Amino acid sequence: MIKLNYINKIKANLKIHSTKKAANILDGSYKSMYKGKIMNFDNLREYTINDDIKDIDWKSSARSGSILVKQFVAEKKHNVLLVVDSGIKMNADTDKHENKKELALYTAGTIGFLAMKGNDYVAMIYQGNKVEFKPFKNNLYNLEQYLCDYHANEYNKETNIEELLKYIVNKIPKRKIVFIITDIEGINKIETQTLKKLKFTSDVFLININDNFMFGDNIYDVEEKEFIPKVFLKDKRLNDVEKFIKEQLIENNKKRIHKLNISLTSISSLEEMDKKMIELLEGHKNE
Repeated sequence: MIKLNYINKIKANLKIHSTKKAANILDGSYKSMYKGKIMNFDNLREYTINDDIKDIDWKSSARSGSILVKQFVAEKKHNVLLVVDSGIKMNADTDKHENKKELALYTAGTIGFLAMKGNDYVAMIYQGNKVEFKPFKNNLYNLEQYLCDYHANEYNKETNIEELLKYIVNKIPKRKIVFIITDIEGINKIETQTLKKLKFTSDVFLININDNFMFGDNIYDVEEKEFIPKVFLKDKRLNDVEKFIKEQLIENNKKRIHKLNISLTSISSLEEMDKKMIELLEGHKNE
């Protein structure tokens, strides 16, 4: 039987980097995110004194001659889809000097772990030599295997998140909660129209894995497969320009995403992940 190596590390990380209170908030934020929001229509019944008048079905009441209300049942489980960037750029480091791919993996794993604790189903999709879709399951051993497969994936090109989302829109139409984990360049390449189509059947969250800045002593370009010449790393003017461009890219996309009522957060390290996830989930719950 497969060992739960990643799952156990995720549990340990929640204990190490969270206070017990913060860990409970993170767990509770996920569980309460859709409380009272996703309800399925079940039947019609006669109105009683304690019913909400907003639930009255006036057309059916007119036809029947008695006041009827819509009866709903809560949807017990959700489908959580983890969309994870697997392009070559994810082999780089964040601005807190942590590997972007590892941080994306543990972010996806934490979300999946919380979802399964809430009895929800979890699937994962990323790009290898082809689109890799791991089906919706409700078992931690399946989640462990998904994380292992993602980690072992050696995709050496630039992942097109836009193509992955179009695949989801066309091939996975069921109601779901979608967490997109990429960097700001990946977010910038997602077309607004694609996000609108995805939101038609899904609740969407965006997680930006912050990229490193081009300054320091040894910066390796994972796409060109070479170290960046130090003459560029020590040029303050170039560093300021790069920082300005990245900040503008983030700000412009924040505004674009906000107009679509999509929650967005940025993560640079495993240590801050719990706090950022609480902000993401609580922000969505309060919209």
